Amino acid sequence: MSHLLNIEETPARATPAGPSMAAFLALGFRPLYIAGASWAVISIALWIFAPQLLGEPLTLVAWHAHEMLWGFIITIAIGFLLTASATWTGFNPLQGRPLAGLCILWCIARIGFLAGGLTGFWIATAAELLFFLGAAVALARVMFKGRSRRNYGLPALVLALGIADLLYLLAALQGDYLALMERFDLGLIGMAVVALLIARRVIPFFAMRMVQGLQIPMLVRSGHAQMIFSVLALAAGVLAQITDVPMTPGSGPHTLTLIMAASLGITGLISLGQLACWKPQAVLRKPMLWILYLGYAFIGIGLLAAAWKFSNLFDPAILNGVLARGATHVHLIGLAGFCILIIGMLTRTALGHLGRPLALDRSMLAGHWLMVLAALLRLAALWPSAASLHLLHLAALAWILSLGLYLWRFVPMLIRPRPDKPAPVAAPKKAAGVQPAQAR
Repeated sequence: MSHLLNIEETPARATPAGPSMAAFLALGFRPLYIAGASWAVISIALWIFAPQLLGEPLTLVAWHAHEMLWGFIITIAIGFLLTASATWTGFNPLQGRPLAGLCILWCIARIGFLAGGLTGFWIATAAELLFFLGAAVALARVMFKGRSRRNYGLPALVLALGIADLLYLLAALQGDYLALMERFDLGLIGMAVVALLIARRVIPFFAMRMVQGLQIPMLVRSGHAQMIFSVLALAAGVLAQITDVPMTPGSGPHTLTLIMAASLGITGLISLGQLACWKPQAVLRKPMLWILYLGYAFIGIGLLAAAWKFSNLFDPAILNGVLARGATHVHLIGLAGFCILIIGMLTRTALGHLGRPLALDRSMLAGHWLMVLAALLRLAALWPSAASLHLLHLAALAWILSLGLYLWRFVPMLIRPRPDKPAPVAAPKKAAGVQPAQAR
């Protein structure tokens, strides 16, 4: 397990240095964690409290769904991969000006999609595709250079997420809402493949490092099965899109949708089974760990809800139609799953890579609880009632406070060198502050 992720955990000893551009651009997580978290706050505030500012052609739900998945969740995932790959391979994929260039592309995309108009849309689309291409190429270069064979598929997955993004944007431009949501589901499942692959490896590693005497099995076979079925679900979804197979509730079962649903259901069950093997009772008093376990659990539950929806075998009226709604599995996987997992990973990996003590202060713990609250309130708002709108607003406020607290606490650290190391002067071949993976 130590082969996967090595985070230096030396407590701070030296006097904190001032902000440093060299330190800020030393590893991918520094600028992309700040960018992704900041945009998550801004985009939710716009979507809930000022939707009139969203312009065509990427409007309202289309803009919100796109910016949450590709603008926030996948951005954080890429920031993590650009950092963790330096540990896995011993080579930093991006730092300095190339990393700054990648971040500028990301910013152009956010501004273009928000500004509206065809010109802004195409500029933003081009910038976003270059962002994914640049990240995928950088990851592929160090994976092959460092011969990290077990991670050769990650650059291809990043590229696939970029292709799903393009398909989504083209559907938005055509005004085809049905195709839009189906392609969003492809992006969501693609991100689930990445999230499960990463989380299945790092969560047990983090748990065994933090809980003395805890031993967790590797679960290699179930991990392979999990990847096979999740990729099979994604492939079935792509084929359904190519062959124009309807995927909406009430359209009736089809071979491809049944394969997709069965694969998603099996993947979800495997995920929950893995979670049970990770001895969750051992981490109940460790907020830095149980937040990761909780996010992983919701991904598994969300995949089961997606299986229910895509099977088209059940009456949409069951449970007042809530399980048949596209928003249900999306928010179970995306908000309760990915985002709860993300707030835990944003905190845990940043503290580790910044050489800070692995302990939550009050603001960090509050941020964790607020994200859980945001997820629960948003899920409750899915159930039709007079309180739905109020629950939605409360969920947005909890979300903004959660990530706002993260930014308030971590931005000063992310723009400074590690306290126990001087600021990097040049762009070395090896990752700044990262050594080849080994047990510590």
